[in-house]
Amino acid sequence: MPHEESSAVVARRIGFVLLPGFSLLAQACALEPLQVANQLSGQCLYTSITFGLEDSEVKSAAGLALMPQRRAGVDANELDMVFVCAPSTLKDDYPSLNEWLMRLAGRGVVLGGIGGGTQVLARAGVLEGYRATLAWQSVDTFRHAHPGVRVSRQLFEIDRDRLTCGGGTAAMDMMMTLIARHHDQRLAERVSEHFVCERIRMGDEPQRVPLGSRLGHAPQSLTDAVALMESNIEEPLTTHELAAHLGISRRQLERLFKKYLQAVPSRYYLNLRLQQARRLLRGSDKAIGDIALSTGFSSAAHFSTAYRNHFGMTPREERLI
Repeated sequence: MPHEESSAVVARRIGFVLLPGFSLLAQACALEPLQVANQLSGQCLYTSITFGLEDSEVKSAAGLALMPQRRAGVDANELDMVFVCAPSTLKDDYPSLNEWLMRLAGRGVVLGGIGGGTQVLARAGVLEGYRATLAWQSVDTFRHAHPGVRVSRQLFEIDRDRLTCGGGTAAMDMMMTLIARHHDQRLAERVSEHFVCERIRMGDEPQRVPLGSRLGHAPQSLTDAVALMESNIEEPLTTHELAAHLGISRRQLERLFKKYLQAVPSRYYLNLRLQQARRLLRGSDKAIGDIALSTGFSSAAHFSTAYRNHFGMTPREERLI
């Protein structure tokens, strides 16, 4: 999608598909930069229209509802781009929406996914062979389910005629980058200044706050210990093994965890594994036994007991929520 500026401005027509549970924040972060670009340029650069699956209000994750202007699935020859706004965890399939997205792709409409919208595009088969991203918590599950998509953990991805982001404020950075490509960098910077943003983040920046920042001024050995835990979820290391990798004693490691994280290493490690298990339970259809093994538990029974003790419900009950 090269820089495209023309003396005769023709407004780009942008559609936003709202699915139940979508993020109001992410949707606003995608829509409002376009409206501000119109305002600051004194021209109609973009027009927008919202779509729903039915002719009724769509409730967001915050419980507030929006009334879409049109129903998704109705042929919309006038659209240049369509973004799907969906919750990060999808529990339903949308066959009619998938068919519509495929028709739009066939006509050359640029397609985008915001948050769980990336999963919708993948299920529709319109992301095969493309780079894409989504919320970092869902990356591993997504990669397993859609091996034909080159998934990343970046803030956003713009690959030819597909745009995807991790949701939240990443949508704003993606849209401001798009404005710069469509028009000019200065206009995008003015939009950023309007929203009191320090800068426009680049697409290849990571979604998660770096581990060192999350732990503040903690010693490097603690940061390294947590990084080792995060990269060894399926086959957990013992506290003794962690200490040996770091070249410190077990007692020193335990003191660091108690001082900076208010937990013993084994308890902190268990929490990391159970949080990963919860993401898999909510975001994939993997068998509970397989999830147990992939998060370092020797049996489904052991996993179920640890899960119930930590979250107050069994893995099976988690799936029913």
